[in-house]
Amino acid sequence: MSYEDKTLTCRDCGQNFTWTSGEQEFYASRGLANEPGRCPDCRAARRSQQASGGYNQGGGGFYGGYREMFVTTCSNCGKEARVPFQPRSDRPVYCSDCYAQVRGQQRTNFR
Repeated sequence: MSYEDKTLTCRDCGQNFTWTSGEQEFYASRGLANEPGRCPDCRAARRSQQASGGYNQGGGGFYGGYREMFVTTCSNCGKEARVPFQPRSDRPVYCSDCYAQVRGQQRTNFR
């Protein structure tokens, strides 16, 4: 199949951007049917916000909007942990790796 460059409009910033034939071919090879809705700059900005916890990454609760994250220290390994709640000194807080381990141990104790 032959692809030609297309000019699209970013839904976030409103600027025109080119969706190259190579990008179209890549999308098709991955089975992606929809054209990109954001320009490369807005896509990169959105990815960096999601990676830093700027958005609710679950896509569900809080109506998909901003979710405040708190930085604390993991009670198990001492690494930095980002959590969606205000940590209290009377309860342990775990990083995602340690939480998965603790959660797995709790589930096996109930069986």
